[in-house]
Amino acid sequence: MLGIETVDLVSLGVVIIAFGVVFMVWNSGIKRDPMQGRLKHLNERKDQLRAGLISTNKRQSNIKNVDRVNTMRKIADKLKLLQTESTDKISILLAQAGYRNKDALVIYQFSRLIMPALGGLLAIFLIYGVGILADSPGMRPLAGIGIVLVFFKLPDILLINAKSKRTDAIRLSLPDALDLMVVCAEAGLTLDATMNRVANELGKAAPEMAEEFTITSIELSFLPNRRTALMNLAQRVDLPSLGSLITTLVQSERYGTPLAAALRTLSAESRNERMMKAEEKAARLPAILTIPLILFILPCLFIVLLGPATCKVADTFIKNSPI
Repeated sequence: MLGIETVDLVSLGVVIIAFGVVFMVWNSGIKRDPMQGRLKHLNERKDQLRAGLISTNKRQSNIKNVDRVNTMRKIADKLKLLQTESTDKISILLAQAGYRNKDALVIYQFSRLIMPALGGLLAIFLIYGVGILADSPGMRPLAGIGIVLVFFKLPDILLINAKSKRTDAIRLSLPDALDLMVVCAEAGLTLDATMNRVANELGKAAPEMAEEFTITSIELSFLPNRRTALMNLAQRVDLPSLGSLITTLVQSERYGTPLAAALRTLSAESRNERMMKAEEKAARLPAILTIPLILFILPCLFIVLLGPATCKVADTFIKNSPI
């Protein structure tokens, strides 16, 4: 209808993929400091703690386009998207994914509202504008519903994926952080100084863990209850091993027990857990590689081994043929 054919869409897709590949190759060759983009946010967090804004409901915009976020907030307030029962759970998920900006909840709820509409417009454009599934009119409603459902679940999928990646990165860097904490505790540093020192040492190797420890160190310095700062860390990171660390730190702060010995035990347990997960993945490899072995490796092996013999047999039959 619009003069767009399937060949044009395929060409456009190839161009987009080519630009994406070039951008990823170029981006991977640039060396960046992982903590450089997080320092501004941590400094702003420190200023908020100093001003006593932790327990207030005042909203501040930390993104460039303030008017756009304010418009999103007005729409969300009119539709009461920020007053639902799941708002607290979503806020925790956003914090676990690394989105601690106060406007993150507004943007997320607004994206959940607008994405199905964008999916519907895209479905209308593809079905009636481009003319896909023209030979199957009965499949058009199903395709439209499928596109709308995908766009509806897209914010949740991206959020869960970001949370999973961040949690895995923290889990891998936790044993190293515990070893550094043991050294700092045996050197006589306090808990907030220990976390600040570990965050500085892990800034480039493990930026996620360094960011969490930096925020906890700041909260330990300014919050009246140190236990609250430690529990905030356990809430921001959904990791059982980190929860054990928080429990140990809380008990050490409460009862005055030696911290270095407990941290050394936790470090050994964390390394054993990481080794067990690696062994578990290695034990699953034979079952996982069975299907690729049957589909891709064995046919090539048969061709390499039996191909020359088959060609010789065929040549022999052709030469000895009476024709």
